[in-house]
Order: sequence, then structure tokens, then C-alpha cells
Amino acid sequence: KEFLVEISGTTVTITCPLTEGSIKWRLTGMKEVTSERKYVIENHDSSPTNVSCSTDEKKYEMYLNARVCTNCEELDALAVTGIITADLLITFGVLILVYYFSKDRKGRASAGAGSRPRGQKVQRPPPVPNPDYEPIRKGQREVYAGLESRGF
Repeated sequence: KEFLVEISGTTVTITCPLTEGSIKWRLTGMKEVTSERKYVIENHDSSPTNVSCSTDEKKYEMYLNARVCTNCEELDALAVTGIITADLLITFGVLILVYYFSKDRKGRASAGAGSRPRGQKVQRPPPVPNPDYEPIRKGQREVYAGLESRGF
């Protein structure tokens, strides 16, 4: 069996696993208190403390290290899911807009800082052919006729 701890603002509510009998609560630095199954700590200061609840027969102990704050907002799972979904939709929308607006600019020359203005295109002469790899011409087939494939 385990303790049930609920935190809301600066209020901490602890439920003891014991169900019957008179329950005695003991916290570090405080005197023993007899109360119901639930023990409420108002204005908790987030300091760690040892908590125990006991009857005449059984005793349960736990170490409480609960962080509380005065101006915290509690969000349920639906609100968190909505926030994440909205964020993803906005992100994908921006990506699609950037894609479509940048697609039109691919063919244009940019006038950025590193670019230089281009004049007419200067045609380069064709590369010098390598004599070792000349294509076979119609009149020279007999030069290559003596070459046969080697069997490996």
C-alpha cells in the first residue's frame, strides 16, 4: 500500500494507506497529530520532510519532497495535447509557406553580397581530346580489329 499525495498551489494533501482505527500523523519538526485518513498541509514551504501515519498496530513512513509554488497553473492532458498540436500545425504551415515562396526564386540570380554581376556568357573551347580514348571512326575499324577479348 502507498500514500496518495495531491498538490494544489501551496496545499499538500496526503492520504494514509491505513483505513481503520484512529490514525496518528507525525511530521519532522511537528508534534503528533491525530486526524482522519487525510492530512492537509497548508502553505507548505517545499522543504523535505519525513511523514508517518500509524495506528496502534501498523505504521507507514515516507519521505516527502514536494515542490510547490503560489502562482503555478495546473494543466490537464487535453490542454497540453492541444498546445502541442497547435504548435506543430503552425510549424508545418510556416514550413510549407517558406517552401512555396522559395520555389519561385530558384531560377533567379541573386544580388547578394558575394555575387558579381555577370556579363555575356563566355563560351569555353571544347576540351582537348585524349588520344588514348578516341572514338572509333568509320574508316579506322581495321586498327581495332586485331584486339580480341581476353578470357579470364
